[in-house]
Amino acid sequence: MVVANDTIDFNRERSAWRLHRVPHVLSGLSEALDWQDTYPLRDAYEAFCRETPWGALYFAIGRTAPHGAERMSLRFQALLRFWEPLESARYLFSSPGTALTLGKLVEESCSWAMDAWCLVGGDSVRERLNTAAERMSRATREDSMEAILRQLPRVLTLARDLKDREAVADPFFQRERLSSLDSAAFERVSGAHPGTLIEKLYDWDLELGTH
Repeated sequence: MVVANDTIDFNRERSAWRLHRVPHVLSGLSEALDWQDTYPLRDAYEAFCRETPWGALYFAIGRTAPHGAERMSLRFQALLRFWEPLESARYLFSSPGTALTLGKLVEESCSWAMDAWCLVGGDSVRERLNTAAERMSRATREDSMEAILRQLPRVLTLARDLKDREAVADPFFQRERLSSLDSAAFERVSGAHPGTLIEKLYDWDLELGTH
């Protein structure tokens, strides 16, 4: 049994593997550097972890930034390489009483990527994730733009307290604002990850309120 939720540790006394332990090592390493210039360390640690089954799973289904298209493609590809051994476990993710197969876990945690990047093709979760990873790996800025615009209506349902919802929900406004982002800022949202996009929606809403 694997506790795959990185926020809630279901029943700490229960014997199980716990994915949220993966970043604890990084915290210790960062502390040893006095939290100075930790980005290269973070990237190297993630690259190392992606070469292990549990590390690949953690970074594919977790919420660890960055969530750009290129980075998420690497994470999904790593998970797909370890698919067979990871299928042998069962996972606790959204409910302590429901043990999930790997396919169900990925469906619950990564449906956003498959919805944004794999509109058609693939009969299984594994096939759809593979298609999404391939498309993300070779995505142009325009490809990412279209994936983001497909994702934003879903993300808007999660942003419940926008002050200027009508303006922020306008596809023309969204495309205009995305087009105005510089390369680094666009890369951060290029994967169409919901957590990253909801932050961008609130940024836009705040900007509208200051004019």
